Amino acid sequence: MAFFRRSGEKHGLAIAMTGIKLGDRYLQIGCTDASLLAAIASKVGLSGRACAIVSSEAEAARARKSVEIGGMLLEIETASSLNAFPFDAASFDLVVVDNQDGLLSNMKPEQRVACLQQALRTLAHRGRIVVIEEGTRAGLGGLLRSRRPVDPHYESSGGALKALSAEGFKAARHLADRDGLSFFEGVR
Repeated sequence: MAFFRRSGEKHGLAIAMTGIKLGDRYLQIGCTDASLLAAIASKVGLSGRACAIVSSEAEAARARKSVEIGGMLLEIETASSLNAFPFDAASFDLVVVDNQDGLLSNMKPEQRVACLQQALRTLAHRGRIVVIEEGTRAGLGGLLRSRRPVDPHYESSGGALKALSAEGFKAARHLADRDGLSFFEGVR
């Protein structure tokens, strides 16, 4: 059963969806689930780079705690506004947006545009962006879990898929909706 999984298997689907590998340069935007951040970041190894941009000290504290437990290196930047990233152009191979708590979907449209434009700017040629959102749950989990409110404009305009396409990401597509998570990707 899903709730008896070992912690190493907990984020196997997310790791597979991101396609992260040893030596990658990885940036995560937001930190709803610190263990997810740590699981993905651990895959880059010593030859890669793992960074996170979070919007609050609470998120930064969660991120720090998760990497301390995992014993890995993670650069953490706290920014009240995600309109400008403190990284050079083409700095990353993979950008993951943790939108499980509505970070991206509840931004004002102009802030969302700026955030995704910054993600595009910091991605290397052929780099990928993956947006992870709260998805549908089946069975008892679907009945018990309440969905977080989402900006109606975000949903009515097509959500993550349309937002990625609108900001210039190529081949934007919905990868999967499993285990209560939805995954969307785009390529620079």
